[in-house]
Amino acid sequence: MANPMQEIKLDKLTINIGIGNNEDKLENAKALLKKLTGREAAYTRAKKRFPEFGIRKGQIIGTLVTLRNKQAQEFLKNALEAANNTLGSNAVANNSVNFGIKEYIEFSGVKYDPKIGMLGLNVNASFARKGVRVETRKRRSSKVGVKHRSITKEELREFLKKNFGARVGEAE
Repeated sequence: MANPMQEIKLDKLTINIGIGNNEDKLENAKALLKKLTGREAAYTRAKKRFPEFGIRKGQIIGTLVTLRNKQAQEFLKNALEAANNTLGSNAVANNSVNFGIKEYIEFSGVKYDPKIGMLGLNVNASFARKGVRVETRKRRSSKVGVKHRSITKEELREFLKKNFGARVGEAE
């Protein structure tokens, strides 16, 4: 690309484990995220009540960790490797990529821990271009054009293929 401001970068990576109303697995999920990322996990709470699932509004239903910069790059590379570098066509949306890993033992170098049990996780990667912060910062915020703010699916597929070796739309 000729314009360096048009470069796409990984903004943040969010790793989420949803537990539902099973509070026994909550500490196991938190320990798993600590084991995988080295960071302390935060709790997620239900925004609505779902009586058919036994979930109340405000009840803790999962854990998540947000990673940025080099740590996010490394984890995304490992997560894509755990998913066989293959993503479904629906995994890529404008400005983000979402995919799940069914079992944490698919990560290379991670062994099964009987204390934790078998848990899966969701990975959400958000992408942005340089200069988008101009719109969200507190002081001297300004408008950013729609073409600069949004990253199309095709651009994101090319970025993932080039930087992470991911194959998009070829899910197993």
